[in-house]
Amino acid sequence: MAGNLLENYVQVYVMLPLDIITVNNTFEKADETRAQLQKLVEAGADGVMIDVWWGLVEGKAPGVYDWSAYKQVFKLVQEAGLKLQAIMSCHQCGGNVGDVVNIPIPQWVRDVGEANPDIFYTNRRKMRNIEYLTIGVDDQPLFQGRTAIQLYADYMKSFRENMAEFLDAGVIVDIEVGLGPAGEMRYPSYPQSQGWVYPGVGEFICYDKYLEADFKAAATKAGHPEWELPDDAGEYNDTPEKTQFFVDNGTYQTEKGKFFLTWYSNKLIKHGDKILDEANKVFLGCRVQLAIKISGIHWWYRVPNHAAELTAGYYNLDDRDGYRTIAHMLTRHRASMNFTCAEMRDNEQSSEAKSAPEELVQQVLSAGWREGLNIACENALSRYDATAYNTILRNARPQGINKNGPPEHKLYGFTYLRVSSELLEGQNYATFKTFVRRMHANLDYNANIDPLAPMERSKPEIPIEKILEVAQPKLEPFPFIENTDLPI
Repeated sequence: MAGNLLENYVQVYVMLPLDIITVNNTFEKADETRAQLQKLVEAGADGVMIDVWWGLVEGKAPGVYDWSAYKQVFKLVQEAGLKLQAIMSCHQCGGNVGDVVNIPIPQWVRDVGEANPDIFYTNRRKMRNIEYLTIGVDDQPLFQGRTAIQLYADYMKSFRENMAEFLDAGVIVDIEVGLGPAGEMRYPSYPQSQGWVYPGVGEFICYDKYLEADFKAAATKAGHPEWELPDDAGEYNDTPEKTQFFVDNGTYQTEKGKFFLTWYSNKLIKHGDKILDEANKVFLGCRVQLAIKISGIHWWYRVPNHAAELTAGYYNLDDRDGYRTIAHMLTRHRASMNFTCAEMRDNEQSSEAKSAPEELVQQVLSAGWREGLNIACENALSRYDATAYNTILRNARPQGINKNGPPEHKLYGFTYLRVSSELLEGQNYATFKTFVRRMHANLDYNANIDPLAPMERSKPEIPIEKILEVAQPKLEPFPFIENTDLPI
């Protein structure tokens, strides 16, 4: 029986603190970290996740990498017997929900932006966002002769060379490739640092000169040289009906609007595809899995325009699956998709936001499973209550436990946000331990779950036309039980 139940086991990881490495790229919390890791081991956790900040490691000068602080942390993780998910964090820390520390992208990169601010994401009012380089410069050799994609590829190469002992020993099991703000594959459409407040629809962020030129070329090629980027989509904190773009029968439903939304979302898919291809070359032969993170934009999900998803780059409508296209691209790289807001219930959300996190999770997970991907999840906000944990457990095995073998669908893993003294004390710690055991199908910790084969070369590029074929018709999501069969 235990052997069959083992196929219901979902691994649990825990994010390490954002400031575990100081802004000076030093590790000064060895004793505290060692104690936290020990408590995680006692709770039965499978591993931890860590942001590996580009702004710290290559912060001094181009091509000069300092991995010493991270090596010290990885050593402690290895000694604790935990596995490690490493995020290639090529974005700024600071300016998003939960950011307690400010780690910008490297100064020498920002210096390029002093003379050429169009290297940064830009909204229609020409406000620049310095969290992450615009995808408009992915192939522009503006950084001492290197393109943005070469910067990211070189960073990952240096990581592989310097962390070989942890890769070879099987400590590092997951390379999550950062693809945008907060490490998520999206546009920075709702930046708190520029005054966005929930549940504003956000803004399209494609008005740097590189993306403007790209759109102009695409429109001209399509026989519409007169088409411009949207000027009627409102501002960060608008509601959909305040804009001409998102109202019923608005611009988003016109030929011009559909052309723009397809271009905008396709740029994002191609961005992820190119960087994953580089990552695949770098980690070829390593026993790791590549992963990307998709943002859980659950507000305005209940209205036909899905406005907040559209501005972020997810072209998802009631009759168009904007997540299955991403999942289909990932099949080329055998990469996993990490989705957030797994702890949220619809009835916890304010009605004016037209929010539906449960339906969104159901849609995205179903899209990934239909494409045969490994799907992982995170919680969006730190929660310590049974309701949140039970929601995660329901999403981890949507049809419950199968005592005779693998469940029809299950998460590949779950990463809890985030380790803290609050999590590891008293009733919160006791509840967390129970949660981990339930995720493990009430079995003891097992280090041999889902062993990884050496990474093979990515398959040939999938033409964007083929990727877009899976967007329609939008299929019904798989059924999810209302409540987990293994509650806390």
